[in-house]
Amino acid sequence: MRREFLLGAVLALVAVALVASLFPPILWSMVVLGPLLVLGFQDFFQTKHTIRRNFPLIGRLRYLFEAIRPEINQYFIESNMDGVPFSREERSVVYQRAKHELDTLPFGTQLDLYEPGYEWVNHSLAPTHVNRDDLRITLGGPDCKHPYNASLLNISAMSYGALSGNAILALSGAAKDGDFAHNTGEGGISPYHLEPGGDLIWQIGTGYFGCRTPDGSFCEKTFREQAMHPHVKMIEIKLSQGAKPGHGGILPAAKVTKEIAGIRNVPMGHVVISPPAHTAFSTPIEMMDFIAKLRELSEGKPVGFKLCVGKRREFLALCKAMEATGITPDFIAVDGGEGGTGAAPLEFSNRIGSPGIEALIFVHNALVGFSVRDRIRVMSSGKITTGYHIIKRLALGADIIYSARAMMMALGCIQALRCNTNTCPTGITTHDPNLVAGLVVKDKRARVASFHRETLASVGDMLGAMGLKGSDELRPWHIMRRISETEVRHYGELFEYVDDGCLLKEDTLPATFARACNAATAQSFRHAESQTVT
Repeated sequence: MRREFLLGAVLALVAVALVASLFPPILWSMVVLGPLLVLGFQDFFQTKHTIRRNFPLIGRLRYLFEAIRPEINQYFIESNMDGVPFSREERSVVYQRAKHELDTLPFGTQLDLYEPGYEWVNHSLAPTHVNRDDLRITLGGPDCKHPYNASLLNISAMSYGALSGNAILALSGAAKDGDFAHNTGEGGISPYHLEPGGDLIWQIGTGYFGCRTPDGSFCEKTFREQAMHPHVKMIEIKLSQGAKPGHGGILPAAKVTKEIAGIRNVPMGHVVISPPAHTAFSTPIEMMDFIAKLRELSEGKPVGFKLCVGKRREFLALCKAMEATGITPDFIAVDGGEGGTGAAPLEFSNRIGSPGIEALIFVHNALVGFSVRDRIRVMSSGKITTGYHIIKRLALGADIIYSARAMMMALGCIQALRCNTNTCPTGITTHDPNLVAGLVVKDKRARVASFHRETLASVGDMLGAMGLKGSDELRPWHIMRRISETEVRHYGELFEYVDDGCLLKEDTLPATFARACNAATAQSFRHAESQTVT
């Protein structure tokens, strides 16, 4: 095509020149032809892009099609069921409930009920009535002085910085209106979190934003000042997240504005590093002591931690530290590898971290096995958009639910997949003032509250149809799964559920836990054998 372009360009210029000698107005065609030829010759001589160099001008169409490919796929190609990460059906029900529009399905299900992997719950011939306003649970163990009565569904961690100020205002306002909690994310407590007056779960990551010394260490004084704010109801230590477990972060100096510096308690104009691991503790026992310290500094507010499960022995080491110290967190938030984030390396999003279901069941089993489950609430997150998703997680071992991306869709997210480019068309994950202006806080605040309300109503309806009086009656055997066209199992048959206290004694230790449990030690996150002195 290089030769053809040169020949075409020369012929076009010669033709215009010849015609212009007889009909001068033809020179106006150069208004269009000139810029095209300039672009074409730019492609011809540049050395960076092979396609543009070999196919001058025409090769640019590839980049145009690449730019609009997500929109073409979403609006014209994908079916109701095959969109990712969330299908059109899942997105639609969020939009409909957020707008309080018709959310019923006509003409029957579009799912294949005989395809392996299909799941359902069985209804009862003696249905009950469950009020959505009763779907609440209290978080706070025996050492907690200020237990928090939480909604079953709450907003998962999303920081100001990752989200725009208007988005945070709308989410926090919805939490206020709907009487549920909003996790701040590890970026600290911003004025946008506080202004609406909603309940907050303050998340503390490895950067200790909002409670750090100038060198980045944990600061007791500033922690206490923040933790004592009346809107802060619980404190969550972030160990890892599902989308990028074990991965730290760097905030470039150019992005550390005066506002961000004030919120995160960092110097303005300097690179801010979030290391992969905490510096306030380095062993399981030290972590339990840190939990006790935060509970004391906050005068008894619930303190817990969030993690994506990785090596099983490391979580079991935490359980052994609970046994050794007598200190337990008030809650544990379990994030799955399917969890979302604004930006993460592909390998971390796709291949690191346990999926949410396996992680949830393992954590539940570990706490039961160490006989501390009755003291700790378990929270679950990861691709939760509907009442069924909530029912399933509660049945498999969770007490309470986090959701982030569904709340973003209630705000107006269209799954444009531009969270990491600062060009989010809905003004949610961008700080471009022209785009943020499109997110009207009053309107979106009402939509998020409506989504929360209608989703919990669907949970109540499902519980009633199952003949249950509340979410605490859900069990693994309530969730059915098709294994093949002729074989069906419930989750109590698909996964092992252990007996209370069975991990405390060698003679009751299940074979499936033996190796990991024997490798765990309360003194270190490393393998127990590596701690042996020879």
